[in-house]
Amino acid sequence: MDKRKFQRLSRGKLDPEARIDLHGMTLAQAHGALNGFILRAQAQGLRLVLVITGKGKTVSDDGPIPRRQGALKHDVPQWLRMAPLNGCVLEIREAHARHGGSGAYYVYLRKTRA
Repeated sequence: MDKRKFQRLSRGKLDPEARIDLHGMTLAQAHGALNGFILRAQAQGLRLVLVITGKGKTVSDDGPIPRRQGALKHDVPQWLRMAPLNGCVLEIREAHARHGGSGAYYVYLRKTRA
């Protein structure tokens, strides 16, 4: 990604070409949906997509077993860095406030090789 495009992305000046909203999905459902979405987007020649995870619920939990808040927000970047998506993804950045802020990620995809 060149410097100018990265600056425009950071400022929220680039509009995503596609988006997926993972709200309300279980981790297993979200993982499958994300894999399919990213692979289809790259096959279509898209470069910038938006993955909406949400920020996670803020629950006061005083139980004996701690619960991680925002499981999707935590796991999605890891999934994007693992196979089969790591060959498709060039850059992952937290979205600008106009596109969801800390509850979403910009995913910049590699060009497809002919």
